[in-house]
Amino acid sequence: MALLGLLLAGCGGTLPTEKPASLSTAPKPDEQQTAIEREHQRILAAYGGAYEDARLQGLISQAVEKLVAASEQPNLHYRVTILNSPAINAFALPTGQLYVTRGLIALASDTSELASVLAHEMAHVIARHAAIRADQARQAALVSRVVNDVLSDPQTGALALAKSKIALASFSRAQEFEADGIGVGIAARAGYDPYGAVRFLTAMGRNADLKPSASTSDGRPLDFLSSHPATPERVGNAQTSARQFSAPGAGAQDKAAYLTGIDGMVYGEDPSEGYVRGRRFLHPKLGFTFTAPEGFSLDNTAQAVLGIKQGGGQALRVDVVRVPAEQKLTEYLNSGWIENIDPRSIEELTLNGFPSATATAKGEQWAFRLYAVRFGSEVYRFIFAAKQKTPETERVFRQSVESFRRMSLTEIEGAKPLRLKVVSVAPGDTVEKFATQMAVVDQPAERFRVLNGLAANEQVKAGDQVKIVIE
Repeated sequence: MALLGLLLAGCGGTLPTEKPASLSTAPKPDEQQTAIEREHQRILAAYGGAYEDARLQGLISQAVEKLVAASEQPNLHYRVTILNSPAINAFALPTGQLYVTRGLIALASDTSELASVLAHEMAHVIARHAAIRADQARQAALVSRVVNDVLSDPQTGALALAKSKIALASFSRAQEFEADGIGVGIAARAGYDPYGAVRFLTAMGRNADLKPSASTSDGRPLDFLSSHPATPERVGNAQTSARQFSAPGAGAQDKAAYLTGIDGMVYGEDPSEGYVRGRRFLHPKLGFTFTAPEGFSLDNTAQAVLGIKQGGGQALRVDVVRVPAEQKLTEYLNSGWIENIDPRSIEELTLNGFPSATATAKGEQWAFRLYAVRFGSEVYRFIFAAKQKTPETERVFRQSVESFRRMSLTEIEGAKPLRLKVVSVAPGDTVEKFATQMAVVDQPAERFRVLNGLAANEQVKAGDQVKIVIE
């Protein structure tokens, strides 16, 4: 989503500042450990903290041990952290810290697919790609800037809905291909099906196709696909590498053990950080909810809640800032955080009992309708954008902001995360039948297929185990 987002560099694993020393340097042990821990804490803050699951951690640690033993540098030590994020990402720091999100774990269908990702990231460390990139990133300022030409305060509004962001330098095409080759070899020597990489790259591409804004850049936590594009060329390269080790199906996939390990795992957003249900956004921890206009798809990013209308032409951003209680919201709208604001359009109003203010602003290509709503000690900013401003767009934007309200105690207590459930396929079961059991609004049948590695026209088989999403 190019509009209203933050333009970030490609993702891979290192931070724009305070990077750990590369493997080629020799800092003092205490200084290095402090830097490692500081970076670890920043990653946790950006990806929702660590996801604690002893069974799942054991499964991943066991896979990493096998991969390390089969790698070119079995003396290296890796620390594995599962990140509590629905983003699909995995990365390794030069120091050997491995991170994998539960979103990626949910997408993988067996241990060999997850092993292919872990081996790929280990390969970047072994080939010193991560260390080289860290050195390069120290010499270049990686700056996130606001794409929207009227927003001028990207550093503010980092309260409950906005965690610290990570701008990450991307690996080169040659480095990615090299890591693919090394990673497939590591996985194969560890006894895993080397074709796991091919299947997972394919799943990533299909999963990206389910997102309406998959080809655009926005403020969401960047995913594995952002820095590891599943291009046909890369999939073909992984397939060529796999053929050097065995025929399809020769290595272990460990599907049954993998599905047992992820059964019951949280899927999608954690309600403590707010979550999307269709056009509706709910934040039980902060106690509010609102509904986007008809036709919008919402995305809860680390910087803000972003939305775009199917087909383009309209978008929205909702974030939070702290405005002094004594400052009028009309004054805040005219305080300089928005450029090109029309001072004649500034108006004070009340929405659902909350003190509010509204105004319009004009960019080169977009017209903006702005709302500031005071809710408790914070102010929520609704920024609506339209390529063409009409009475109808004004009406639907106003209707959306008027849906902003306090959640009831019943709603807050009932806000539970979605989870993966592993079930056995019975005779007569079909993809369409399982789709009706999926607690997802958006394309349930297609999402079921992607989650279970099923091709477009492939059906489930009696006796197999599959993943579904339940409340």
